[in-house]
Amino acid sequence: MVGTLLCSILTLSAATLDVDKTRSKIQVEAKATGHAFTGTLKDYTIKATGDEDKLKPTTLELAWNFSDLKTEDDARDVEMIKWLGGGAPKGSFKFVKFWTDKTGDKAEGSLTIHGVSKTVYFPFTVKKDGEWVTASGKIEMDYKDFGLPVVRAMLVMTVDPKLVVNFQVVGKLK
Repeated sequence: MVGTLLCSILTLSAATLDVDKTRSKIQVEAKATGHAFTGTLKDYTIKATGDEDKLKPTTLELAWNFSDLKTEDDARDVEMIKWLGGGAPKGSFKFVKFWTDKTGDKAEGSLTIHGVSKTVYFPFTVKKDGEWVTASGKIEMDYKDFGLPVVRAMLVMTVDPKLVVNFQVVGKLK
């Protein structure tokens, strides 16, 4: 989920982005009956290239294990893996294209969750400060689009299928 968001980091010039995970953050915001929670992706693999001079993306691939998405509630994290089908569920995002319109830069990519791939679109920004590049953006998505059931617990609590993935990816160009 989160990965889908990082396509913007790929906005780099025949250069590769060396991501600094200590400065970067990929998070999923969820709302449930009576409360909200955030999951943070603690580890992932990302490959991104682009045009350094124009800050335009050319490639981006992001992959993660859902066991690395932590909500600071171990029981909820265990239930999330069961909800995703158990085992070692994985997710991925692959950049397809980018464009600029009157509201700013947009990206398109293929997000795969629960074995289902969907095309996603989202706005993003990329800024360069010296040798550091920061890409950030937000994707709104519905987990039901990926064949996942609505999460219900104790007959009264429901997790809203609408999720927001926020990302800020920071790295140096090589």
